[in-house]
Amino acid sequence: MLGSGGPIAEGSRAGTSYAIWIDGRAQLLVDAGPGSFIRFGEAGLKVSDLKAIALSHFHGDHSAGLAGILNSGSFEASQDPLLFIGPAAAAPFPGAAGFITAQFDGERGAWSYLGGYLTGADGRRVLDIREVDASDPVGAPTWRIALGDALSVTAIPVDHGLIPTLAYRIDAKGRTIVLAADQSAMSTGFDRETAGLAPDLLVAHHVIPEGEGQPIGLYRPPHGIGAMAVNIAPRRLVLSHNMNRSLDRLEEGLAQIAARWSGTVTVADDGQCFVL
Repeated sequence: MLGSGGPIAEGSRAGTSYAIWIDGRAQLLVDAGPGSFIRFGEAGLKVSDLKAIALSHFHGDHSAGLAGILNSGSFEASQDPLLFIGPAAAAPFPGAAGFITAQFDGERGAWSYLGGYLTGADGRRVLDIREVDASDPVGAPTWRIALGDALSVTAIPVDHGLIPTLAYRIDAKGRTIVLAADQSAMSTGFDRETAGLAPDLLVAHHVIPEGEGQPIGLYRPPHGIGAMAVNIAPRRLVLSHNMNRSLDRLEEGLAQIAARWSGTVTVADDGQCFVL
């Protein structure tokens, strides 16, 4: 758990970011929210160890730390391409290629001096950009890529209002993790694709409390997280993307989850590790 927080600066939590460690190395980074650069260093991660970076969507609280992490990686020696996965464009949001180009294009990018991530110049790893159509969270066509014998990533479109968003299923050495991402209850394709999966870990985003006036068109409230867990049947449920508005009513939220799902629930903190 590099970052277990949300879009508001509310204390010590970094923006959403997760690292998947296999055999002593972090091989996959999912999301890179603000502050994840610091957590990345605290955890001893190296960009040169990563096989892929996957972003769920391009809200700032999930992506604004990427430039700092890649800048750090420019001081490391590695010539292997680095896979970059993200949703395809849907106005007004860019797709993965547009998002990367806006930052790192050698002529027009905000950080053009890091343009080697697009061209291989200056000894930098070339980003191999893969865009995934996230426009249909009901049909939810999935996309799977193998990152070697021990690791695969499956992207699943989910509903998060107007912004194209992907949840991720990660399979590694006989273990399965589901990172549910920011999603509403209209993510019916996700429910279908993950039904009865029984992963070792489900990470759900604990953004809103119960009650009227909450943006349920963007997120699942606690009772919806409980229903998600019933459908997926994970061995362990972890609540991340925590915000004060949900943490201030944590006992009520946990009771709503427990009324539907009786398994182990952990409220994530930055720096926490789950060994599978």
